Amino acid sequence: MNAIDVREAITRAHRAEWARVVAALTRRFGDLDIAEEAAADAFATAVEHWPADGVPPNPGAWLTTTANRKAIDRIRRESKRDDKQKEAQMSYDEPPEPPGPIDDDRLRLIFTCCHPALAMETRVALTLRMVGGLTTAEIARAFLVQESAMGQRLTRAKAKIRRARIPYRVPSAEDLPGRVSGVLAVLFLVFNEGYLATGPDTDPVRHDLSAEAIRLARLIRALMPQDGEAAGLLALMLLTEARSAARVSPSGELVALDEQDRTAWDAALIAEGHRLVRERLATGAPPGRYQILAAINAVHTSARDVQDTDWSQVLALYDRLARLDPSPIVALNRAIAVAELGGPQVALALVDRLAGELAGYHAYHATRADLLRRLGRTRQACEAYDRALELAGNTAEAAYLIRRRDELG
Repeated sequence: MNAIDVREAITRAHRAEWARVVAALTRRFGDLDIAEEAAADAFATAVEHWPADGVPPNPGAWLTTTANRKAIDRIRRESKRDDKQKEAQMSYDEPPEPPGPIDDDRLRLIFTCCHPALAMETRVALTLRMVGGLTTAEIARAFLVQESAMGQRLTRAKAKIRRARIPYRVPSAEDLPGRVSGVLAVLFLVFNEGYLATGPDTDPVRHDLSAEAIRLARLIRALMPQDGEAAGLLALMLLTEARSAARVSPSGELVALDEQDRTAWDAALIAEGHRLVRERLATGAPPGRYQILAAINAVHTSARDVQDTDWSQVLALYDRLARLDPSPIVALNRAIAVAELGGPQVALALVDRLAGELAGYHAYHATRADLLRRLGRTRQACEAYDRALELAGNTAEAAYLIRRRDELG
């Protein structure tokens, strides 16, 4: 195996083992900072030694052992951590923690880290970092905030955990309902990062992330079959993933929904997603956010052609979603449906109201550019495309925006 292969193997090990290593060290040493830094040191050591020595037979065990040693070394250097040092020295003899009601390692760790003592947004961000393996920059883009602000938020969350002595333990079956909303939010954002990666240095579509999010969503659905939002999120992921083969052209450009080859969509995933949506409708229970988003995607994937889309139904669903989630992102997506029914001028007035909240969001400027283009306001459309390009990190999306802008001449 050459050095490039080794580095690729290390990357795969990072994706598979990062969460487990960090969470194990957190439980063992009771300190998120030590856990994250020791795990990072272990992976850096792997990059240094594996190209020459070869990948060990069990990379995960090697990384865990190395990270444990890195953590112990750091604790020994800090004289005020004598009690933790003694605990760390005995840690190798600790019996494994019972798995509780969740069999899957990754899902168990996500439930463990989504502690209700933290604010929802904070627990989601922290879990994405510590368990999901997303970078601070990727999380910041998901929350539409500056990377520095997200870094401070994560630091404050870790400090609160230390001050409040919040235990990191496997939740019981009784704990799951109080934590599932945070877990679903984590999986939704992980899936989104896979569906359309936000960073310029990654593949435009990260199938590893979206596939893992779907796998975990299936497990939650099986674990909590009566939870409507768990079913809704799985349906949303399936109906979105069904279009993945048609979303990026061979030249690497994003293909918009109205331009996609619908014969390339995955019929099996669509059928499964539609079945989940129908099952939830049949219960008569008020739908939550993910169930409504899944229903919107069901309308889109039911249309054989974009002209067949029932935009009045899409708008009605967005109206209902806006009452549950009156966020600017929902308002932006609702304006797109308004444009199909009431025209681009009406929609543009709605979009312009969001300027203050979404000025740093590339999709806001891309939507505005498209509406201006449809209104024949070419110069302003070009300016909006340029602003969207400045903010877009995804290479496929950038290629699409460049083409649309250049078509204006």
